[in-house]
Amino acid sequence: MSRIVHVAFALVVGALSLSAQVAPARVDHAEHRQFTITNFRTESGVTLPVATVVYGTYGHLNAARDNVVLLPSHYMANHHGYEWLIGPGLALDTTKLFLVATELFGNGFSSSPSNTAEPLHGPRFPVTTIRDNVDAVHRLLTEELKVTHLRAVIGFSMGAQQAFQWAVSHPTFADRIVATSGTAKTYRHGIVRLEGQIEALTADPAFNNGNYTEPPTAGLAAFGMVWAGWLYSQEWWRRELWRTSTPPGTTFEQFMHGFRRRFTADANNYILQARTWEQHDVGTTPGFNGDTEKALRSIRVPLLYMPSATDLYFPLADAQYEAQFIPGVILLPIPSLWGHPAGAAANPQDKAFLNAAISSFLTGTAPGG
Repeated sequence: MSRIVHVAFALVVGALSLSAQVAPARVDHAEHRQFTITNFRTESGVTLPVATVVYGTYGHLNAARDNVVLLPSHYMANHHGYEWLIGPGLALDTTKLFLVATELFGNGFSSSPSNTAEPLHGPRFPVTTIRDNVDAVHRLLTEELKVTHLRAVIGFSMGAQQAFQWAVSHPTFADRIVATSGTAKTYRHGIVRLEGQIEALTADPAFNNGNYTEPPTAGLAAFGMVWAGWLYSQEWWRRELWRTSTPPGTTFEQFMHGFRRRFTADANNYILQARTWEQHDVGTTPGFNGDTEKALRSIRVPLLYMPSATDLYFPLADAQYEAQFIPGVILLPIPSLWGHPAGAAANPQDKAFLNAAISSFLTGTAPGG
């Protein structure tokens, strides 16, 4: 039977205090790498003649090749997206661990609509699933790095989706799984949100069905405004916490304008990764016949599930629903007003909470760990 542990912020005060006493963390430099697969067949049935996975590594792989932690990227992120966890006094110490931080298909560096030649360029690039990404990274680890086991998979948002998929597709490949601000399935309300962003982007006539010759700037601005409405909690906005992350004197109108200019990457890439996000469901893994609950029950390793208490992308209620089916789960909501970004250390308090909990979980000393 699943064991769900709800731990309030006060229960980790001691760990947070210890973290606060540590000197400012050094962020180790990542080594930039890439892995290429010939004739990679996607779940859609389309084969990529050349599929590239860009990734970064931190630390050194030991002789036994058993000190590896996988950090799969989130929406449109690169391999630097987990540096809030990396360094002395933080959860991941690169003097002991070898970290592999991978980049999702569609981010503009790994194989993407924007960097793939015809006949698969732009809107003709196939929708790649979370399982496609996991399969490619499994090959990266086993074929290129000769790694056959992981200490942990730690993922935020779409990285959490990948972490859940690793737990289902490769149930004994990692000793532990950590998922922050992300669920094992994208539920219908999440699809509605993502479709709203896609519709805002593609309504720009310049988008031209994805065959644009210039960036669809009006569509990208509208995309950013839809994003803004979901990113943080309602109370975050009521308390005007945006003032804590902007220069003094920044007005609300200026802050909003920042969202209109925030999305400057390739439009087809944004859409591809949104489609990847929409389609995610561990229940559609071969052998589970669309049964998400059955897939969750199949998870065999300890799993630290850390939803943001105020996430509008992946609501706490969805995490509570899923956790009841996961054997050995530790459900530890992040007590934050920062909505979705809380799961990636949106502020110093969230960073301390995440590092304390993840560090304890990885060493087996977290509640129930």
